[in-house]
Amino acid sequence: MSPVRPPDDPLPAAPQGAWLGYVVPKRHAKRAVTRVLLKRQIRAVFGDLPELPPGLWVVRLRMPFDRKQFPSASSDALREAARAELLHLTRKLARAPAAS
Repeated sequence: MSPVRPPDDPLPAAPQGAWLGYVVPKRHAKRAVTRVLLKRQIRAVFGDLPELPPGLWVVRLRMPFDRKQFPSASSDALREAARAELLHLTRKLARAPAAS
């Protein structure tokens, strides 16, 4: 277990490369199979990017998928909808101006 850092200590330096994290809350995706599907889609889409800008990146599911539209927890329709949304996010990322 790592020691607790006092609040006055400076933060560690940001990593040189890109680190990707993802959060798929149980309240938005109740079934484990859905959460796993979404996490796999996140890894697949972000893994296909030529280069993610350096920094700490977190992808978080903010809203649940409509269970009436996607009744199956691991349907192809859900997989395609998640992938489309993630690709939309990566296009926004590619258009974002570089921070200096």
